[in-house]
Amino acid sequence: MPQFTAASDVVGAIVLSARNSGISIGSDDVVVVAQKIVSKAEGRFADLAEVSPDPQALELSAVTGRPPELAQLILDEAQSVMRATPFAVITRHRTGHVTANSGIDASNVADDQVLLWPRDPDASARAIRAALPGRPAVIIADSLGRAWRQGTLGTAIGCAGLNHTDDRRGQTDMFGRTLQATIVAVADAIAAFAVLAMGEGAEGTPVAIVRGAGRWVTAEDGTGAAAIMRPAEGDLFP
Repeated sequence: MPQFTAASDVVGAIVLSARNSGISIGSDDVVVVAQKIVSKAEGRFADLAEVSPDPQALELSAVTGRPPELAQLILDEAQSVMRATPFAVITRHRTGHVTANSGIDASNVADDQVLLWPRDPDASARAIRAALPGRPAVIIADSLGRAWRQGTLGTAIGCAGLNHTDDRRGQTDMFGRTLQATIVAVADAIAAFAVLAMGEGAEGTPVAIVRGAGRWVTAEDGTGAAAIMRPAEGDLFP
């Protein structure tokens, strides 16, 4: 696929690349799109030289060793800072997702620039879905860290046309016991699977077509990935 810039046609690039690869996109497929190309197409670049840090950003910079300009952007993109150390800055992003550095990324962008998340990843997913032939489900995925686990995992930060979770509570297991707490994170599982195919570095494969998940694809766009967030009042590790 091409290098994406502000105002790039993400849907057009997906359709053309699929056609050139001999891949058809069906209405029961799930199109997983890397957050990075969506952010680029939406012009979510930030030039560090144009950022003026405030006192709070200077304090965060002093605690964490992050450049003051980056610290300001982290604060601008966050609802709150949950942990701040030289090892990691963990924030609750304004979308509700818990991320490192408010999801800000400096890889595969020009020097002195960083890339922010889409303003509304669910809205971005809905727009991509509406423009794709056949209206397959769409997931916007980014690789996020996980509490108590090493490594990142592909995660749905936006989705449309998908039952993003499968609530199994009230059903029974093989021995007739009633499931009490089992809710399957369908959108995140699909995103994790797709990111293995897409890669994390220089692979240049920012879109994956996932098949076999049609039973979770819906005609309506649905509530989006924002609805997957555990409410802050239910946080066991405040």
